[in-house]
Amino acid sequence: MQRVGTCTAEDSCFIKTHSNDVGGPVAVDPSRDVEKAGVGGCNDSETGKTVTDPEKGATTPDENRLFGSNENENQDTELDDSSVTGQDDKNDFPEGGLKSWSVVVGAFCGLFSVFGIINSTAVLLQYMQENQLKDYSPSEIGWIFGLSLFLTFFCGAPIGPIFDAYGPKLLIFCGSILLIASMFLLGLCTQYWHFIMVYSVLNGIGGALINTPCIASVGHFFLVKRGNATGIAMTAGSIGGIIFPLMLQQLFPAIGFAWATRCVGFILVFLLVIANILVQSRLPRKKIGSFKKICPDLTVFKDIPFTLVTVGIFFMEWGIFVPLTYITSYVIAHGHSTAFGFQILAIVNAGSFFGRFFAGLVADMIGRINTLTLTLAMCVVACLALWLPASDSTAMVVVFSVIFGCVSGSNLSLSPVCVGQMCKTEHYGRYFATCWMFVSFGTLTGLPIAGQILTANGGSYDGLVIFAALSYTVAMFCLIAARVLRVGWKITAVY
Repeated sequence: MQRVGTCTAEDSCFIKTHSNDVGGPVAVDPSRDVEKAGVGGCNDSETGKTVTDPEKGATTPDENRLFGSNENENQDTELDDSSVTGQDDKNDFPEGGLKSWSVVVGAFCGLFSVFGIINSTAVLLQYMQENQLKDYSPSEIGWIFGLSLFLTFFCGAPIGPIFDAYGPKLLIFCGSILLIASMFLLGLCTQYWHFIMVYSVLNGIGGALINTPCIASVGHFFLVKRGNATGIAMTAGSIGGIIFPLMLQQLFPAIGFAWATRCVGFILVFLLVIANILVQSRLPRKKIGSFKKICPDLTVFKDIPFTLVTVGIFFMEWGIFVPLTYITSYVIAHGHSTAFGFQILAIVNAGSFFGRFFAGLVADMIGRINTLTLTLAMCVVACLALWLPASDSTAMVVVFSVIFGCVSGSNLSLSPVCVGQMCKTEHYGRYFATCWMFVSFGTLTGLPIAGQILTANGGSYDGLVIFAALSYTVAMFCLIAARVLRVGWKITAVY
């Protein structure tokens, strides 16, 4: 029986373009670009021979497999083949063209709707804290937004394999209905449980139904340029985070909370119509077969580097949403006007736009894990050197907002491509969803923890800032460990 190759998606793309018409794939030169080569080498699927990295010594093919054995494949024809071990050499990635970029445009519109609202959390939290929910603590209000984020990412676990099986169309349509309904009903909420049901549940599940298919669909059309294409799509959240806060700043006093949020709902209608039309998948459908296959695929965590990347993203989510959620209340608490509080959030998201866009370009050149690790380190510096001592200094808080926005912009745009680097492209949805099922618990707990820290410190934000910085620090070390396990300590390795 032939051995199953252990190439990454990048590796197999290289092999595809260098193989003979009759023979199998040729051996990959281990000295070439590490990001395109994966780690070590790959098995020759025709001969069963193992290509090894001479610096690391021989490797055993079976040791590189994550799931089962060859005997199990004979016994079970419906074995879940969502391992990182297969090859993508059967698929030619367009890497551009009208159809490919139209998918990016559609994903942009869908992600604008999801992350534009998420990146406006600080404005909504501040308004609710001063009005409908003024009798509740910051921690209790944090659960509303934490639960929404949790559902957006956790529900991606079953949505991923459903996307692999049926494509994005039905998922995005259902998500559009829920997301639009959430914004039109938000203005009617007056009690705490109203916000839980309308914002947390409807918005959270609707966001999950849109988020996973949009990101995974882009991965179907791009491999070499995946970081750039995903980064472009993810800039939508930054643009939404600029437009929505400034718009709500003007609409809240003019027409009230209810109609202001309905205006946001009308914008979502327009954007989600475009997303429903343009987003599509390219690869052959994979039958679900059984209920087990729509459950989280926990076996992928047998891959230690993938597990470390997932844990790193978990702590990164703890870090990133603290500034995005509390920066508005921070500046208001330090004597600035409410208008400035809305504007400072727009400044953060403006910086994030450039961070998301250029991070993708840089990642395709120096490596995705490398780029994300560097930006996490810069987030730590920004929090401790700028935000912590900022206090009532307008200049310092503006500088922090711009720098943090730029360096944190890559956090969400590069995370999906770092995960996609670990698996076959046709199973990208499953890996992405399983990772974010775990990460979602970070989004669920991060904001309530931050709110409790704020309350425990008597309204002082120092503990909250340190919490964000420590979260980023742990995330950075997890990614460094994953990189070392894959490519060693070689600093110049592109990974």
